[in-house]
Amino acid sequence: MTNRYETGMKVRRRILGDAHVDRAEAAKTPFDTPFQEMIAETAWGNVWASDRITDRERSMLTLAVLAATGSFDEIPMHIRATARTGASKEDVAEAFQHVAIYAGVPKANHALKLAKQTYAEMEDQGNAHP
Repeated sequence: MTNRYETGMKVRRRILGDAHVDRAEAAKTPFDTPFQEMIAETAWGNVWASDRITDRERSMLTLAVLAATGSFDEIPMHIRATARTGASKEDVAEAFQHVAIYAGVPKANHALKLAKQTYAEMEDQGNAHP
């Protein structure tokens, strides 16, 4: 494995948590292993590992881009990550307001719905968000 892969896996665990990463690693198959390695190296080992902006800011940007592009399946995972990145519920709501203005109200509305559901699940599981 490359140093960027190792760095990426450390960052991924810090942001998403060990339980999430362990589940994802257990689900890997020979078919998707190259893709998973590429994500670990590029998304986590390069982009998320950069110290040019904070995890909080990166979290807000990620959620806004996911919503703006309609990549809704990834939003709950990144909402859960906000408990580790420091992005507050208010930060997330602000990010989705930008989505509404620049990418469309329906996308922002759906993203807010997913965020509300995920925050409620987190609270039910005893992982309340500040």
